[in-house]
Amino acid sequence: MKSHEWLRLDGDVGAVGISEHAQKEITDVVFVEPPKLGRKVKQGEPCCVVESVKAAFDIYAPVSGEVVAANADVVKDPQLVNHEPYGKGWLFKIKAASPAEASNLMNNEDYEKFLLSEAAHGSR
Repeated sequence: MKSHEWLRLDGDVGAVGISEHAQKEITDVVFVEPPKLGRKVKQGEPCCVVESVKAAFDIYAPVSGEVVAANADVVKDPQLVNHEPYGKGWLFKIKAASPAEASNLMNNEDYEKFLLSEAAHGSR
């Protein structure tokens, strides 16, 4: 799956956020609508919305599973997504139905190549 979300698994529960690159592209985040707790999602399904001064962007589930936490801090202070995309700016946590699905995701090196490819093709 090629997108700008990241997943940090701890056992079968993973925190989800957007990359440094993505937060720079969408600019100032002004609103975050996290998924509802208990919602079951499939890998690649849009489940969260991040709104910036530019537009609203769907955030996709990096793995299938159940939403077990939403970051109330980014709801109150959406700018955390810009200031700490890999730290306090996480969006939600998901209990993976099959943690092995994470093997479908890009690692950092593959993500860098993906960004170069997008730049070459004029994508977001």
